[in-house]
Formats: sequence, C-alpha cells, structure tokens
Amino acid sequence: MKCLKRLGKAAGWRGVLAGALVLGMPAAALAQFGLMSDGPASFAPLVREVAPEVVGIAVTEAAGAAAFPTAAKDDGKIKPLLPVAQAAGSGFIVSPDGMIVTNDHVIEGAARITVTLNDGEKFPAKMVGTDDLTDLAIIKIMSPKPLDAVRWGDSASVQVGDWVLAAGNPFALGNSFTAGIISAEGRDIGDGPFDHFLQLDAPINPGNSGGPAFDMSGEVVGINTAIVSPSGGSVGIGFAIPSNTAKPIVAALIAHGDIARGWLGATVTEPPVGPDGVARGAEITGVAADGPAFTAGLGTADIVLTVDGRAIDGPADLIRAIASVQPGTKVRLGINRNGRIFTLLVVVDRRPAQLGE
Repeated sequence: MKCLKRLGKAAGWRGVLAGALVLGMPAAALAQFGLMSDGPASFAPLVREVAPEVVGIAVTEAAGAAAFPTAAKDDGKIKPLLPVAQAAGSGFIVSPDGMIVTNDHVIEGAARITVTLNDGEKFPAKMVGTDDLTDLAIIKIMSPKPLDAVRWGDSASVQVGDWVLAAGNPFALGNSFTAGIISAEGRDIGDGPFDHFLQLDAPINPGNSGGPAFDMSGEVVGINTAIVSPSGGSVGIGFAIPSNTAKPIVAALIAHGDIARGWLGATVTEPPVGPDGVARGAEITGVAADGPAFTAGLGTADIVLTVDGRAIDGPADLIRAIASVQPGTKVRLGINRNGRIFTLLVVVDRRPAQLGE
C-alpha cells in the first residue's frame, strides 16, 4: 500500500524528492537518446552556482503550558516547563534582503526558526506569511550583507524527461543535491483544491521540504513538497509545487502576509463527454445564493469552457483559475449551455474563510 507524505520536517517527518541517473548504458545507446549531447557530464558547475541560494531551516516547536503543568523556579519566579520538539526543513532565498521561501508545514507551530546559510552562518528568522492551501510560507532573516537570490524559471516550459537538480537539508544533515528527471506534470495527490504538482524522480527525503528544484539553467522550476513512501524514505516518487503556481503566492505573501483568493460561488464536476469523445471544461452542479455565479446568471448544468479566453481543463483547473483572480475583478467566462456557446461576465468575490484562505 502506498503512503503519501509531505516532505516535512526531518525529525517531524513529512516528505521530499528523488533522483535517478542512467547507469551502465553503452555510449551508442546513450547517443541514440541524445544523452551524450544533452545530459551534463557533471552537475558540479550548476551546484556551485546555486548552492549559496539554498538554506537549511531548523524549527523549535514548544508545547502548550496547559498540557504540561510542571513548573520550575527561576530567579524567584515560577515558570512552566515547556517541552520542545526539534525539526528540520529546507528553503531558498528569493531576495537579497533575506526573504526565504519554504513549505508552510515546515514552519507550522514554530516557536523559534533558525536559518543556516550554505556557508554555515546562522540567523534567527521571523515569519512573514503563510498559505496552507498551497503549503507555501515566507520567512525573513536579517543579514548584514546582500544574499544570493534564486532566479525563477517557467514551469510551463518544462517537459517530462527534463533534468532537474533537487536541493535541500535531508534528515538535517545539511545542504545536499540530488539529480533526476521530471516524471509527470499536473499531478493531483489529493492534498488540496490547488494540487497541480510536478512529479520528480530526484531523491528527496524528510527534511527536503521547501527546498528548490532547479532546471539545468539554474532557475527554480519547483518547490519540493511531498513524496509517496511506504516507509518514510524516498522511493523515487516526489512532488514539487510548480514555480508558476508559487510565484504569485510568494509575491502576495511578501507584500501582504496572506492571500486574497477569487471565488465564483459555484460547485463543479467533470463535464459529460462530447460527441467527439472529449470532455471539455467544468460543469456547474450548484450555485450559492447571491454569490458571483448566481448574480451573473450562471446555472446548474452550464459548462464553463474558458476563463478570459483560456481553456479550462476540468473542475480543478477552474477552481485554480478563479482563485488566482483578485477579488472584485471582472472575468469573462465562456459557457456551453445545452450546446449554445456564449460569454458571461462575472465579478469574482473573495473566497470565504471557511473554504480556506
């Protein structure tokens, strides 16, 4: 039975990434598949370039005093003895002034966060903002000198079979690098409404959570977040948040500390298969009273084909498309209503708190 885990904290155990190289193949076979010309002879130059951008994260979690009433006397005062748990994760620098991206589950419940740079220098970090729905978080350190920051890549341009270099802090051992390929795109692992992961085979393990996945030009195309693992270790199936998903979330967290997501006010499902054997868009199964969809005239059994001209590939894609819209923005929905194709204008509202911010 497969077990899905977030890459989580080493010592707090949630998941990471994995890698495989082609070994033992004759040169002729490698050349046949383009590996002699396209595959790197060594990853060392790339590692040297990106290593200063990767950080290790140590988290101290303090338990609540009410649960542990034991007390100690210190300087004449009675203080609760709070047991602590140590955990480790990974992150990467996104601005020279010390903004760092990691996973929300890495720093969740942290009483103290310590960041270790690649050169071994340590800094206390403060939390800037978190988003549990995409499992992203921003922390900040105060360095006396500008820091090396990553360059974001375009995850929409990656292909299955492309090389990736995964970086992180597995088992709190310190920064490490593993290599592999992108195994699949658009994976939904049942972790939340915005699942759309890159699947990687570069080895990642507990403690790699929040670490970057680099393409061969040294740009970040993913954030290592979860693994499939029956035992808690890497079996070569890992998942990374695509950079194009992460970039606007990171920008919003840095600017505001939280995320204002768009909301349509409708429930959706897979649409019926058309005469050509293809299911297109997302079918509306219900609308909230006085919500944006209701106000715009969207009805049950309507099929949303496009959002502002972009084709919708299923209900999850529609949810992500609307969530990325700033509340109060007007969008154009392409609708199929019993075979009639037309456009509806909808003013997107803010996603209610009970659905997750």
